Amino acid sequence: MNVLNDSLHELAGQIILWVPKFTVGLFVFLGFWLGSLLAWNLFVRLGRRADFNTGYVLKVIGRTLSFGIVLLGSVTALGTMGINVSALVAGLGLTGFALGFGLKDILSNLVSGVLILLYRPFSIHDRISVAGMDGIVTDIDLRYTRLEKEGKAFLIPNSMMITNTIGLQMDGVETDLQRQPMVP
Repeated sequence: MNVLNDSLHELAGQIILWVPKFTVGLFVFLGFWLGSLLAWNLFVRLGRRADFNTGYVLKVIGRTLSFGIVLLGSVTALGTMGINVSALVAGLGLTGFALGFGLKDILSNLVSGVLILLYRPFSIHDRISVAGMDGIVTDIDLRYTRLEKEGKAFLIPNSMMITNTIGLQMDGVETDLQRQPMVP
């Protein structure tokens, strides 16, 4: 009976030591979570005020930032509670490296899609030629640009749109660049 009583006292002492750490860690996590909601709301509101393409990019950035803030808050809260997070951080770093290496083509297309949507070198309904294919742009998303010509559709990875020369076909329309003489 004495061993059981000593074990219960030790357990009660450990609980009393962990309650403040757990409470502070919970408040730290809630603070980061509220910060992530504010960041996400900010980007969503900015996205509503912008045009469709820029709004889409802002929403994706907001969602990614919100996820990153919650992940950072989780690790910080665990560290505040007294849990050793060095192995967790090292594991997340190695996982990030492996995922980045394994998904480099997808990430390249994603970043290229963001650049295309932000800089708009061409838009929907433009006639373009790239990498030996030409057609009318019917859709631009984060991974592919869709060209259509004579009933055929081509999905061109956005990384090709960034690394290759894009020809804009004007169909006989005179542009400002054609009218103005070259000045040395």
